Parts: sequence; structure tokens; C-alpha cells
Amino acid sequence: MEENKRPLSEILRNPIQLIVVLWLVHVAQFFFNLDDWGIYPRALDGLQGIFLGPLVHANLGHLFNNSVPLFVLTCIISYFYPRVALRTFAMIYVCTGILVWLFANGGAYHVGISGVVYGLVSFVFFTGIFRKSVQSIILSLLTLSLYSGMFEGILPGQPHISWESHLFGAIVGIFVAFYYRTELEEQEELELENKKPSATIPYAQRPFFFAQDTFEMTREARWQKQLEADEAQRRMAEEQQQQEYLRLMQLQIQQQAQEQAQQKTNNSGNTWNQNNTWS
Repeated sequence: MEENKRPLSEILRNPIQLIVVLWLVHVAQFFFNLDDWGIYPRALDGLQGIFLGPLVHANLGHLFNNSVPLFVLTCIISYFYPRVALRTFAMIYVCTGILVWLFANGGAYHVGISGVVYGLVSFVFFTGIFRKSVQSIILSLLTLSLYSGMFEGILPGQPHISWESHLFGAIVGIFVAFYYRTELEEQEELELENKKPSATIPYAQRPFFFAQDTFEMTREARWQKQLEADEAQRRMAEEQQQQEYLRLMQLQIQQQAQEQAQQKTNNSGNTWNQNNTWS
């Protein structure tokens, strides 16, 4: 995974601000009754809980258990998915609240940002499945190893736990991951380009396993082409044989010429002298 070129302060700014807001709201709960900020399903006065409910927590333990994974996950999406980070968080935050208001069990206020946490876990995990980039797959496996134990939180029948928020948050996270699956980050775009090396090679120079016209010719045309290739190969073989024959003939002629020259030389050396003897 390529190093993010943005400064660390920019990456951490929003996650830190979010955690600070949650803790300030909880401090305010010691002085004011903010229970009615929660989501009260299918009640008009409970609609405000869609926006305010995730800011309120039942106790310090509840707040702390949500703060740690929320900070980690918001840092992950801010660092690795900066193009969609804010939109992803906003969609999960609002859509989870709407679903809780519409379908959760009534008779009580639903508070806490755990539904958003489940949505972020689901988003990071399923983004790896939908995008299939190396970066997203690694993050998906990392998230699975860290937060696989949270699966129990979506099961119904747990007292004092808004399992509906967890379930709807996870469902919304899947939807958001699918919705933004094609909005790739810079590193993912580079990885996608590297998987297509032939895109920069001229078409005529690309390697092909079969001849380019293999599936464009009829059987008769392919047979004719094969006959022409065989004929060309036969003619080439005949030309090579003729050239070899000519070369051998030339060598034979040269040898005969050399023999005749040698014989003339030998004959010219034998002369008849005055004593009627050969000298």
C-alpha cells in the first residue's frame, strides 16, 4: 500500500474532532438530561434522534467501547479512502438512524454510535470484496481479524443493547461499499493500470497466442492458407537445393581448371635438347 502524501494532522483531524464531540456531549449529560436525544422509533419527536442519538451514550463504559473502534475506523477510511470518507460516514450515520427509526422495537430510546461503528466495519470489509484491489483486500482482512467478535452484536434478544442499530448499520455499510465500489482511490487506479500493460503497447506489437485472423477465416480459407504456406516452403527448399547444386558444380569446375593448369605446368617443364634426350 502506497504511503499517503497528506499530512498526518489532516488525516487525524476529523476522527479526533468526532471523539471530542462525543466526550463533550457525555460531560453535558452529567448536567442535563439528554435521554430524549435518542431515536424513538416511529414517533415524530423521535426523528431528531436520527442526528442526535449517536452522540448520546448510556455510561462511560458504553462511550469508551465505542470511541476506540470509531477512532480506528474513521482513521482507516480517512487515510485509505479519502475520496469517499466523509460521504461514507455521513451515509452510514444518517441511513442507519433512519432504519432504526422505521423498524427498531419501540418503547425505548436507542442511543450510542455503535450502529455507525458496525457500518464502518462492514464498509471496510465489503469494500475489499467489491473492489478487489490489494489495498482494500488487506484492509478487509485486517478489519475481519480485529472486529470479527462484533458479529454477536447483531443477534436479537440481548438486553440493554440496540442490536437493531448494529444490524442496520452493518447492512448500510454493505450498501455504501457497493455504491462507492467504482470510485477508486489513486493507489487503486495505479494498480488497475499496472494490470493492463498491453494498453500502452500498439495493437500490432501485442503478443497473441493465436494468429490474429485465426477466427476470422473459414475452414476453406485456412486450408488454402496452409497449402500456400506449404508451397512456399517447398519452393524455398528447391531453391536451396539448386543453390547447393550450383555451388558443387562451381567447385568441380574450379578443381578441373586447377588440374588442367597443373598438367600444363608439368608438360612445359620437359624439353628436348640437342643430345636427343629429355632434360
